Formats: sequence, structure tokens, C-alpha cells
Amino acid sequence: MSLEDRVPADHPLRPIRRMVDEALMALDGSFNALYDEDGRKSIPPERLLRALMLQMLYSIRSERMLIEQMDYNLLFRWFVGLTLNDTVWHRTVFSKNRDRLLEGQIAGEFFHAVLEQARKKRLLSSDHFTVDGTLIEAWAEQKSFQPRKDDDDVLKPPPPEAGSNPTVDFRKQKRNNETHRSTTDGLARLYKKGSGQEARLCYLGHVMTENRNGLVVNTRLTLATGTAERDAAIAMADELPGGQKRVTLGADRGYDTKDFVERMREMAVVPHVAQNESGNRRSAIDGRTTRQAGYEMSQRKRKRVEEVFGWMKTVALQRKTRFKGPDKVGWMFTLAAAAYNLVRMRNLLAEPA
Repeated sequence: MSLEDRVPADHPLRPIRRMVDEALMALDGSFNALYDEDGRKSIPPERLLRALMLQMLYSIRSERMLIEQMDYNLLFRWFVGLTLNDTVWHRTVFSKNRDRLLEGQIAGEFFHAVLEQARKKRLLSSDHFTVDGTLIEAWAEQKSFQPRKDDDDVLKPPPPEAGSNPTVDFRKQKRNNETHRSTTDGLARLYKKGSGQEARLCYLGHVMTENRNGLVVNTRLTLATGTAERDAAIAMADELPGGQKRVTLGADRGYDTKDFVERMREMAVVPHVAQNESGNRRSAIDGRTTRQAGYEMSQRKRKRVEEVFGWMKTVALQRKTRFKGPDKVGWMFTLAAAAYNLVRMRNLLAEPA
């Protein structure tokens, strides 16, 4: 029996697999650089990356469940490239090989290989963009947020108490990132995006989307700080293709600051930022921007970036990361953005019924 015959011709994974295969062909050189000449490839990196894509596309919350599914799910075996008789890897072997991928820039290269396919199919706008950020909850609990130690700034866990889940009372304690740090993930920051919200240990994930079809064209993951969203937006805007053509960048009112608006104009980027006139504030966006015909369009289009964050958090498991440190968390965040683009491109290129 052939697995190819068992998968329906119109199954939604078929166009995604074709795009994944095309992207992986462009990464052959990068995969070879991950291994020594005589290195033993216990799991081919192409299959490993396909398995990670399945984990995001089907919201499989652990490697144990993913390996279990691959053992009996014919569709998963077909997508990854296993035959009916191939033995599925042990979950610890899978995790170790995944960590090897995390050490390289494979996620970014895969993301750009997928994006290049969208560019060839003329799915991308080169003039109008949107930027926004979202919280990615860290793999650390509030109880791990302990005072910094004076002896060489070494963090030591609190002495164990009776029971597996000791009670900790934070009431009337002043805790901030200057005096405290997580003993689980030292780079996670206590942060909240708005007043009245709960502060969490987290990172900030940032995306830039184009306004034609809402595809993600750039990503960043940073520490959670008050200026991180604007700093990431400047860095991503700086990577836009240069030239004499001016581009627009939509954003919510959190980006409405004098420094950010002036920096965008210096970069020949028109800041279509929502005006923040709450309280006694004066918006940095004046009539020369709001009277443009495209300003209102950018404000409507920018809200579609929430669809990206919604999909990445509810489907691609990015609401709470399972990794520690900005490098690994950012790696998976970029891979999730690539998975979103694949699903979006499949829908855009689908033949009408």
C-alpha cells in the first residue's frame, strides 16, 4: 500500500507540502553545515522541520504526543516523508536533534524561502505595511521571580518547603525587573501591555505584515520593555527594500511618539500611526498625514495583524512558549510565522469552487 494513494488529492495538506518541499530545497547547504562530514544524521533535518510544522499546524502540545501521532497517523507519516515500515524516532532523540536545529538560523532561512514563493506569485505588497507586537508568555512561573542575589549576581532558588507546590504570598511586596529576576528563565521580564492587566513573565514578539494579503514579511523577538515595540518596528522598517519609492507603515497608537514618527520620516517611511490623544496628550501625527487618502485605508488594514497573532497563539502554540531564552523562543516564533504564511498562501492560491 502506498501512502501517496491514501491521502486524498484535495487534502489541504497537499499544497502546503509542495510549498514546504520547495522551501527545503533552498536550505540544502544550510542543513549540510549543521553536521560534520562524518556526522550521524539520526533524523534528517528536512523530516525534523516537517514534523515541527505538523506540530504547529495541528496544535500538538508536546513532542511525546507528536511522536505518538506519527507512529499511527498515516497522514503525518506521508507529510514527514516516512514509509509504513519506517520506525518512528524516540522522543528524546527528536528533542536533541531539534535543539541542533535551534542552534542555527534555519527558521529564518525557511521563513524567507517561503516568503520568496509568495513574492514570485505576486502575493506581496511592496508599498504598504503594518507592524505590531504581542506578549509571549515565558516558560517560568511567578514563584520563580525572586530577588537578585548580591554575591556576583548569582541566582539561587529559595529553600524548599513542604509539599510539591509551596504557597507564596506576593501581597505588599514591591517586585520589578531591577530588583528581581526569574530563577527559571533569567531573561524573561515582568511586563504588562496596558493598565488593569496582569503583569506576566514574558517576551515580546513583533511582526511586520504587508497590507495586500496580510502575509508576514518580517519578525522579531525581544525582551519585554516599554520601548521594545517601537525599537523593533524601526529595525524591521530599516530592512525594507530601499529606493526612491516611499512606503507606508501602519501601527496602533502605542507607536504615536515624537521620536518614532520623526525616525520613520527620516527613513522615507510614511508613519500611518493611529493618533493617541487620550488625556492631555498631543499626537505626533498631524494633518499632513491624516489628510492622505491612504491613511484611513492603513488604519483599516492594520487591524488584520491581530489575525496573525490570534492564529499563532491559538493554533501554533505561541501563547506560552515551551523554551527558555530569547534565541530559542524567537526561533519558534519565526517558524510559527512561516507556518501562518503557508496556510494563508494555500487559501489565497486555492482554485475557486
